[in-house]
Amino acid sequence: MPPSLQPKQKILLAGAHGMVGSALTCRLQNQGFCNLLTPARSELDFVDQRAVQNYLFAKKPDCVIIAAAKVGGIYANMTSPAEFCYENLMIGANLIHASFRAGVSRLLYLGSTCIYPRLAKQPIQESSLLTAPLEPTNEAYALAKIAGVKLCSYYRQQYGCRYVSAMPTNLYGPGDNFNLETGHVLPALLRRFYEAKVNNTPSVTIWGTGKARREFLFVEDLADALLFLLEHYDHPEPINIGSGHEVSIQKLAELVAEEVGYKGDILNDLSKPDGTPRKKCDLSRLTALGWKAKTPLREGIRRTLLHFEQLFDPAH
Repeated sequence: MPPSLQPKQKILLAGAHGMVGSALTCRLQNQGFCNLLTPARSELDFVDQRAVQNYLFAKKPDCVIIAAAKVGGIYANMTSPAEFCYENLMIGANLIHASFRAGVSRLLYLGSTCIYPRLAKQPIQESSLLTAPLEPTNEAYALAKIAGVKLCSYYRQQYGCRYVSAMPTNLYGPGDNFNLETGHVLPALLRRFYEAKVNNTPSVTIWGTGKARREFLFVEDLADALLFLLEHYDHPEPINIGSGHEVSIQKLAELVAEEVGYKGDILNDLSKPDGTPRKKCDLSRLTALGWKAKTPLREGIRRTLLHFEQLFDPAH
């Protein structure tokens, strides 16, 4: 078991102002951590190798959590694969290498379950990594994240660094990206149904057949899981983080429509891809340590909707 983090230790949270970073910052502060480094991108660009190295040498954190990433849904991944691969490669490589050079003793790298093969045996075990081809629609992002996972394990193997990797499933919650072109499926659906309700649109069309199945994890549960792993996990293999429940995209759309109060029709655009047919995590490694997600999907959607309304509707 790794040594416990102490509230006065200095923690660098890369990506502190994104959805995951914001939830994790709040969680750390609630736990009494008072020495957090949370640079905005305007202060520190993690793609800039020299800037990252200078920052790490100047600040000398005790622990680094890498939640920074260029992320997006199927459309964003398909239209900007070069940026998704390059930026995520650089973020991971710069922070992991600079942490090693600056003598950082603890590091937690966040990947994604999209690093696993497209047709991996379900539920997906961590050992399935690199055993078969990836999903083409997010291959660029997945390759960059795989490189970060492997880099953590290589620094551990060669230098004994206590660097670990966690693979969250599909995330959602307050602070999500509700942009219809670059957002992930759940926040994009939420916005589309909300706007359709406001505008009395008779139908909403979703991509693909709706048969693809996904596992969703509320971001505040992820924050809880990450702190748990820093206290209880110290191994070279990545570890999955999920809710343990999956839902079809069609059912997800129906759930979101219900919570929004949209009464129109839900149509399917069969010319658009479904993405990976199914993506459910094997959580055996995590549950054996004693952690389990707490937030049901419907409750999480309701809380995300409330956040969305506060952002986009002045009446709330």
